Amino acid sequence: MIRAIVGANWGDEGKGKLTDVLAEHSDLVVRFQGGANAGHTIINQYGKFALHLLPSGIFHDHVLNLIGPGVALDPVAFLEELEGVLSRGITHPRLGISDRAQVLMDFHVLLDTLEEERLGGRKFGSTKSGIAPFYADKAAKTGIQVCQLLDKDLLHERLVASLEKKNVLLAHLYHHAPLDADALTEKYYALGQRLKPWIADTSLLLHEAVQSDKRVLLEGQLGALRDPDHGIYPYVTSSSPLAGYAAVGAGLPPWAIREVIAVTKAYSSSVGRGVFPSQIAGEEAEELRRRGGDAGEYGAKTGRPRDVGWFDAVATRHGCLVQGATQLAMTNLDVLSYLKEIPVCVAYELDGKRITHFPATPLLERVQPVYELFPGWLSDIKGQTDYRQLPANCRNYVEAIEKMVATPITLLSTGPRREELCYREV
Repeated sequence: MIRAIVGANWGDEGKGKLTDVLAEHSDLVVRFQGGANAGHTIINQYGKFALHLLPSGIFHDHVLNLIGPGVALDPVAFLEELEGVLSRGITHPRLGISDRAQVLMDFHVLLDTLEEERLGGRKFGSTKSGIAPFYADKAAKTGIQVCQLLDKDLLHERLVASLEKKNVLLAHLYHHAPLDADALTEKYYALGQRLKPWIADTSLLLHEAVQSDKRVLLEGQLGALRDPDHGIYPYVTSSSPLAGYAAVGAGLPPWAIREVIAVTKAYSSSVGRGVFPSQIAGEEAEELRRRGGDAGEYGAKTGRPRDVGWFDAVATRHGCLVQGATQLAMTNLDVLSYLKEIPVCVAYELDGKRITHFPATPLLERVQPVYELFPGWLSDIKGQTDYRQLPANCRNYVEAIEKMVATPITLLSTGPRREELCYREV
């Protein structure tokens, strides 16, 4: 069984906890895209963790954790994160890094930071983790693969070619000192030697897993609305967080993915810039943000306060559609227990017309949310694991949303801990 767990919205939907739970029942867990620019927050018996590059199966001895060729691998961030996990008493996880994955370099972070500073008020809300320059190099065929770190002469040759244009850009656009290919070769060759024990042909390992009917979990980062093709472009990430890309970014045949679990919150949240039709502000927003989960609504990577708003059925239906979701998991349901009435964005108004589809960004910037009010349940449901024991108004809220997004809701999170889950038969 091969399944993907992905975000239905702007990212930060609470995928980390669910990925951790599903990883326990998997043989392999695979990261298939993105880099250290976002994170999954996981709370388990070892404590609280924010994972950025390590797959979420690292807490389970039986799981083989793979970083696929679609990932932007920052070797420094990877080694620091691994050391941090090991220092907390975790047994050394079973790991594999694709030899075809490409390396996110120091200069990618530098270029990302300098460009955001240059853009000023026009910036895209980058985490300054180097992701956009990294994927630009990958598309331009000037990137460096993990396997090339192991050949010093080849690495130097690739770096000289890569820096030729970058040093011109640094000097004349950013007024920054040039980069030295020799120094970078020494640094990244040494890092390659440290990564060497884990470098493997992960695509081959995955094909063997498919043939052996292993349980594989494909772990996505961010959410559908941050996809560069189907999201709120240009306020998107630089790789596809869609389940359809999981086959490419992990190294699997597309027909192998049998289940796609999309994740959404019981309300909406977003870190970073971009269009957010159901966003709220002021004290109303601060109250929701403060109540939002174990540590409130703050980014796992950036620590930035998340924008928050009411559940957006239009955006979530679009997210489920482009993800190809076979089921939907809803997190943070317990957070809404304080509300007497709960608004849900059921449609948009665009130029005086009501629409229920999710338009491209220029039109989306002009929409106004159309709300329907649902009665709240005003009782604490934190830790509830039996769906039938939830208050009637809470069940009505879930079932109404299920109809709006046209995707069965099979799993509900009622608290930050991994055991605080409601399974629902549909």
